Amino acid sequence: MHPENLPGRLLRGTAKLVVVWGAVFWSIASISAQENRAQANDKEPRRTKIVLVLADDQGWGDLGLHGNANIRTPNIDALARAGARFDRFYVSPLCAPTRASLLTGRYHLRTGVTGVTRGEERMNLDEVTFAEVFQAAGYATGAFGKWHNGSQYPYHPNGRGFEEFYGFCCGHWSNYFGPPLERNGEDIRGNGYIADDFTEHAIDFIQASVERKRPFVCYLAYNTPHSPFQVPDEYYDRVRRRGLSMLHDGPGQEKTEETICALAMCENIDDNVGRLLARLDRLGAAGDTIVLYMSDNGPATWRWNGGMKGKKGSIDEGGVRSPFFVRWPGHISPDRKIAQIAGHIDVMPTLLELCDLDSAQAPRRPKTFDGRSLKPLLLGERVDWPERKIFSAQGKPTSVRTERYRADFQDLYDMQADPGQRENLAAKQPELHRELLAAMNAWRKEVEDPKPPKRPYPVGHARATLTWLHAQDCEFHGPGLRFSARPPNSSWLTNWTDASAYPSWDVEVLTPGKYEVFLNYACAAEAVGTELELLFEGRSVTAAVAEAFDPPLLPSPDRSQRVESYEKPFKRWKLGEIELPQARGPMTLKVAKQTGSQAIELRRIELRRIK
Repeated sequence: MHPENLPGRLLRGTAKLVVVWGAVFWSIASISAQENRAQANDKEPRRTKIVLVLADDQGWGDLGLHGNANIRTPNIDALARAGARFDRFYVSPLCAPTRASLLTGRYHLRTGVTGVTRGEERMNLDEVTFAEVFQAAGYATGAFGKWHNGSQYPYHPNGRGFEEFYGFCCGHWSNYFGPPLERNGEDIRGNGYIADDFTEHAIDFIQASVERKRPFVCYLAYNTPHSPFQVPDEYYDRVRRRGLSMLHDGPGQEKTEETICALAMCENIDDNVGRLLARLDRLGAAGDTIVLYMSDNGPATWRWNGGMKGKKGSIDEGGVRSPFFVRWPGHISPDRKIAQIAGHIDVMPTLLELCDLDSAQAPRRPKTFDGRSLKPLLLGERVDWPERKIFSAQGKPTSVRTERYRADFQDLYDMQADPGQRENLAAKQPELHRELLAAMNAWRKEVEDPKPPKRPYPVGHARATLTWLHAQDCEFHGPGLRFSARPPNSSWLTNWTDASAYPSWDVEVLTPGKYEVFLNYACAAEAVGTELELLFEGRSVTAAVAEAFDPPLLPSPDRSQRVESYEKPFKRWKLGEIELPQARGPMTLKVAKQTGSQAIELRRIELRRIK
């Protein structure tokens, strides 16, 4: 792939990206223009910078600060003690919903995010992210790690306000050592352990922004300690030697190897947070940088989590309570403990107010926030802080929290007296339970679209020459076809044994024209000569497989058995060229002629506009 394949890509040579005021796309500017901007910035007050660190499946209890004797997290603990830490901070039960709320300040059910794969993870295109507001205000904006809110532009992070993106877009990844990644839409191979690599790119981005005298927003979204359970030996060995003295209280539920590896992955995150904070210090940027740390949901496996009920995917406390730490030297007092409930929906309004930004600066005015600014709590301002309710949902199950109580359809708990949800008070306090249920039902009715529209996958956006259609996003027709693993993310299409079966993608071609078609495929020698045909709105292109490519799965240093797909190499093959009209409809890949017992395995289709 060449640089011209995506105009939004950041070039290291003589051109850099600058923000076009009031728009969501970028233009290429000369170095001299950047120097003029830097000189102008020298005359302005130093602007507050942002580093937001998000862990993936790290439980509230996966920190030494919270009393877990199994783990050592000195850097994150020190970050928490250097600023404010919230006692009860709530996120969504799963990854993509939390990310959508974090980015928009709105409950995920409003944003169109209803799941974690097959298009359900995408935010509606009329949502505005905090990155878009900061970008419009002249900030450098970078996202590093796991995105999980859409792959095709403009769902892609480059279309949601991040001028620099390095990582992957789907829900989980198949390999954590030197994996395939992307940078601004370009395939690239990662370097070393994945969390170390993401941190290194985030640090490079911060350093470059400081050197250009440009304020920045750095969103460092790790994909650890999410499975598969892979971690460098030094971290695994030291946790294993230390042993597990604190266990989950459910008999027979905890798996020792998974716990050891998850905690080792958290200790790796801690080292990386330490590296990042040290670089801010060396650059002289720590004093005017707000650093936030949190996780996206509860732990995915059973392990010690402060005695809380539930884990990832649950609307109980253990599924949605997250650490949340905010450091801002000279503004937020050290060791500030905040008892009021808060949540991911509060992050965007808080950042905008702390940085004195008006959301109206964005290219499109953001919708009404569900969250509220936490600035008064963070800065210790004497203001009335009204009681509030925070809601959680995973499918139909829903819960509501007040400063004291938590309720769902069956249960009511006093979370101050009973944080482990042991005594159900619904029968003892029926009026309070009915009151909270009424609020919960009213909230569901307000935020949830009972019939969310089917959204196509955009192809050929004017600012994105290349579009990837991943196997995980297709629909199967006919017998046999399946994904390489039960979770579709990071998987491929396999078992194509029946020539009448085929996959399809619901696409909308935004820019008509001629497109090159590439397949990322694998197949046995017997499949050579199989003819494949791509069809869309009466147009088609057909070619025969000319070369076998049947590699084994790549070695995987897992610490325990996984459910996700393993990494497998795929060969890039040009199927041909096709003229695509501006239209919406099914794009299908069919077998026109089959030579063996199985057609190809398919990782993705690439469509590159050439005219």
